[in-house]
Amino acid sequence: MSVLSSSHVQLEQRAVQAEQMIETLTKQVNELKTAAVGKQKEVLLRENQGLRREVDRLKNVLINLEVNQGVPQYYDFTSKSNAVAPGTTVVVDASTPSVPSVSEQIVQPKEAKSQTSKPKKEKGEKPERKEKAGGSKKADDDMPVDVSRLDFRVGRIVETSKHPDADSLYVEKVDIGEEKPRTVVSGLVRFIPEAEMQNRMVVLLCNLKPAKMRGITSEAMVMCASTPEKVEILAPPDGSQPGDFVDCDGYVRNPDSVLNPKKKIFETCAPDLRTDVNKVATYKGVALRVGNKGVVCAQTLANVQIK
Repeated sequence: MSVLSSSHVQLEQRAVQAEQMIETLTKQVNELKTAAVGKQKEVLLRENQGLRREVDRLKNVLINLEVNQGVPQYYDFTSKSNAVAPGTTVVVDASTPSVPSVSEQIVQPKEAKSQTSKPKKEKGEKPERKEKAGGSKKADDDMPVDVSRLDFRVGRIVETSKHPDADSLYVEKVDIGEEKPRTVVSGLVRFIPEAEMQNRMVVLLCNLKPAKMRGITSEAMVMCASTPEKVEILAPPDGSQPGDFVDCDGYVRNPDSVLNPKKKIFETCAPDLRTDVNKVATYKGVALRVGNKGVVCAQTLANVQIK
């Protein structure tokens, strides 16, 4: 009986020793793992720093090669500065092999040309003006083609008569708040009696290129809700005055002075000019309005094209 008891005690002692050994080994393994991870992390950080230095060195080499080849630099990588605007050139000191810093001189291309070839600058004054004009033209080309380019304004017809050489056309004088009324030729004889044209408030597209219609120059267009069978002149809201701008929420008004017929800006926008179910004039579903005075509407025509 005592032998069994002694064996039992020895087994318990060995079990405790085994558990202690397992715990010790587990701690040692975890410590080794932590040390290994920390060491690996340090190695990776050193490698990362080395790679960054190598990338910076290669950037410097590339930029210097491009500068030597006359390629303009648009970003100073070493100083982490903002991008240099296109059209400017970073001037590099030939004695300095490094990349130009922010403190180094930045000049416009025209100034650089003036330093290298003054005679060309003196002879090329007119070409420079053409470049400026071309730049503004390019800026216009970059503008979005939408309702913001259309110069819609409120007008009041002060005089209407039949066109002397065309039975289907009216000739109107329309006050749009300018020094003198504009002449507008409209094909509305078949749809609207002459008496209803007199002293009527309308919405005009004012930046179409003036065009002759049967010998009379038309300087704007009366906007109408239109179907093949019926046409209604769009009506500005009550309280509108000649010259009031017609805007469209979400589109910042920035009309061309005169629409270029070759660009077909109005023709591009026209399919999206419609009346909605409430007869409100819209562009892409957004109402045309006169400030806080209200929206532009047709009398009865809903869900039809505006022309």
